[in-house]
Amino acid sequence: MFNNIQPAWIITRREMRDQMRDWRIVGPMLLLALIFPLVMEFTSGQLISYAGRYGVIIQKDQLIPFLLMVVGFFPVTVSLVLALESFVGEKERNSIEALLSSPLTDKQLYLGKLMASTIPPLFISFLGMAIYMVAIYRQGNWLPDGVALAQILALTILNGLVMVCGAVVISTQTTSMRGANLLAAFIILPMAMLLQAQSIVIVWSSQMILWWIILGEAVIVLLLVRMGIAHFNREDLLGREFDLLNMRWVWNTYWDAFLGQARSPIGWLRKELGVTLRRVAMPATLMALAILVSALVGALLSHRFILPVEAFNRESLEEGSILGLESVRFFESNTVPVVWFHNLRTIALATVMGSFSFGVLAVVILMIPFLLIGFFTATMSGVGLSPWLFLAAFVVPHGILEIPAIVLAGAAILRLGASLVAPERGQGFGEAWLKSFADWTRIMVGLVIPLLLGAAILEVLVTPRVAQLIFGR
Repeated sequence: MFNNIQPAWIITRREMRDQMRDWRIVGPMLLLALIFPLVMEFTSGQLISYAGRYGVIIQKDQLIPFLLMVVGFFPVTVSLVLALESFVGEKERNSIEALLSSPLTDKQLYLGKLMASTIPPLFISFLGMAIYMVAIYRQGNWLPDGVALAQILALTILNGLVMVCGAVVISTQTTSMRGANLLAAFIILPMAMLLQAQSIVIVWSSQMILWWIILGEAVIVLLLVRMGIAHFNREDLLGREFDLLNMRWVWNTYWDAFLGQARSPIGWLRKELGVTLRRVAMPATLMALAILVSALVGALLSHRFILPVEAFNRESLEEGSILGLESVRFFESNTVPVVWFHNLRTIALATVMGSFSFGVLAVVILMIPFLLIGFFTATMSGVGLSPWLFLAAFVVPHGILEIPAIVLAGAAILRLGASLVAPERGQGFGEAWLKSFADWTRIMVGLVIPLLLGAAILEVLVTPRVAQLIFGR
């Protein structure tokens, strides 16, 4: 990678020189950097003054970092426009042939365009943030602490890189600026949701969670760069004149990958499903490790967030029972479909969110139940209850089917994201994704859906009775 930076810098210098000559690019960026920070400084002052009239005290260490991130984010949005125009814009201007005929490699061309779309907006963003901090300091002689400032700077850089990397990928895979602008919605909407989540965490002053968000964004940036390099091909970019939606090709590619070489359902289950399981062995291992880590994190959080234990009778705990458990109502048998469809909806949500994040958000969603299991297991242990009895009563009866189903579903989603980052040689963007989606469907139909149905039956009909048998009087 580093050996390609110096040749790529030739393209970067050329692009930045052209950008700085165009007042239609420089003008809006400078206005955002000079005017928007002053507007935010006036807004923050008015907000603090208005809240003070009603006796509400707004902490500056919560409000100022949030507004500082907003000041840095808006100039970075210019990078989305520059990145979308990077390749497809030159193609529409008929200037792409001279660029692609250069002796630089595909990787060097791609990295050069990527840096050219990132550096000017980030520079303008940092300029606006500096102006805002000077204005705030002059207003109240206050600056954010070093850790908060480092986190805001890291978030600004990573937010810009996520948008730029995604937009450059779109620019290489479309044939017109109209199509690129429409596909940009798949960048803008997730980034808007991410910015809201970051704002909530900043207002809550939870620096540890922000570090995890920064780490997750850094991973996504690396994956986006890897995906862009893997799918960039100058010959394909020159040869593609119009994108046709060939539904027959889409269906045939998917169906052939789903059926494989099988000629019967039994043959499909024996051979093709086994082949798919071998392909997801590594992501299944990663998913199992993620589940284990989430349970351990949940156990550690039990020492920070302590539940009231007045509901537990300590004399009963010493005898190995929980007071009142004998009065717990069993699930009705007709709630099996409800539990089953709830789990299926969770898997569907994880799949959709994982599609936008290379599986990262899918893993986070699937880790949440195990985080809670670890939390409650450690909490029960803290009040004198055996954690192994708790797990045996409330988790193991249906977990013997549900946990493998979650591991397999997470592995299939991870492989779905990995297919975009590292496709097999000779496969295009769409073909690689369709074949991985066929593997996802195989695992869902052949294993996950039946396992979740069995887990729902056990959770409704068996787990409550096992819990009452162990802890009831």
